[in-house]
Amino acid sequence: MKLAIVGAGYVGLVTAACFAEMGNEVMCVDADGAKIDGLKQGRIPIYEPGLEDFVRRNLAEKRLYFTTDLASAVQKSLIIFIAVGTPQDRDGSADLSAVLAVAREIGRNLNGYKVVVEKSTVPVGTAQLVRQAITEELQARGVEYEFDVVSNPEFLKEGTAIDDFMKPDRIVVGCDDVRVAELMKELYAPFVRTHHPIIIMDVVSAELTKYAANAFLATKISFINEMANICALTGANISMVRQGIGSDPRIGHLFLFPGLGYGGSCFPKDMQALIHTARSRGYIPRLLEAAEAINQDQRQNFVNLIRRYFDDQLAGRKLAVWGLSFKPGTDDVREAPALTVISRLVELGAAIQAYDPQAMQTAREALGNHPQVTYAASSYEALKGAEALIINTEWTSFREPDFERMKSLMKNAVIFDGRNLYNPVKMAKLGFQYFYIGQKLEG
Repeated sequence: MKLAIVGAGYVGLVTAACFAEMGNEVMCVDADGAKIDGLKQGRIPIYEPGLEDFVRRNLAEKRLYFTTDLASAVQKSLIIFIAVGTPQDRDGSADLSAVLAVAREIGRNLNGYKVVVEKSTVPVGTAQLVRQAITEELQARGVEYEFDVVSNPEFLKEGTAIDDFMKPDRIVVGCDDVRVAELMKELYAPFVRTHHPIIIMDVVSAELTKYAANAFLATKISFINEMANICALTGANISMVRQGIGSDPRIGHLFLFPGLGYGGSCFPKDMQALIHTARSRGYIPRLLEAAEAINQDQRQNFVNLIRRYFDDQLAGRKLAVWGLSFKPGTDDVREAPALTVISRLVELGAAIQAYDPQAMQTAREALGNHPQVTYAASSYEALKGAEALIINTEWTSFREPDFERMKSLMKNAVIFDGRNLYNPVKMAKLGFQYFYIGQKLEG
């Protein structure tokens, strides 16, 4: 099929590359000319395992094209995916200005029947706004063309997005016409040969499904962090509690890791958008608001742990930081707990020596050229002269370090582990003071 993907960001690039990999002819459109020029050369602006190979291969085989010409892409394609950003607005709602701008541009260039697909995460009712925007542009042109608007939310995890797209556990399609449903089934058929379902539903339900999925997972993360905090007060072992409840198949172990909470471009934004959707309709979503509050508190609790150890005397202290991205496998630092922790420690006068396998540049851009934050060339270099190590992200390369080498480099053998990577008993035997999430509070 001939497809247009509007938006060459994280979702758009993965979507375009994976559809092209299955033999479709795909035009990926973005307004950023410099980004498009780089993509034409096979340069990927984000870190995502496997994506560069997919892009370069399909560019070479002329199934994937990059352009700034949205009009041409609309006119040449049957199915048009809108995959532009929907950032959080000041009131917590999703900013739909980019989505609706694309919809209007589609309306200005429609030249026959098209299927317009919402791929961006958008609140309930967006499909109707997209339909309205396209219709208004057609009326302004004095022409009539049929089109359908479909909701097809993405369920990609940063770091495993290619696998998630190529081998989905389910595909959700919201549409109002059985013919459109069959067209979308045909498009996705190569991806579900293992019989994972294509779930057809109404548009509004599809729009809400994405938010409901992310809200549930975010709430699960906040739940285990709440349990960790109770463990710290009672002396219970959070690792044992996690094993005990996670072994119940109704609960499971996934997303049940105590730590610094969730971040990234999806969970925080989508939680706020869903809260806004509920409140704008007169309902107070108490569970969602509690999960969000716990998530924010978790970062401050971690900072408070560090402050207590140093008796609130952090000015001039050199602290090593491992991990800047919001999760391993990505360079994304949007809403990353690490940035919150670093910013608050810097406010207290600490000097930070940071390292991350992929997110150094994005962290620099997010934090700015702060004189108290330096970036090390390796995890061990970050430790030189440090009075403590702070772990914010559970990269695999941090799981089995050379602890004796660490001790030789650090001023003090002290670790504050925001991801519970190590065994506390082993760390004590190795001579480390080891603080972790859910540890029993003294005094």
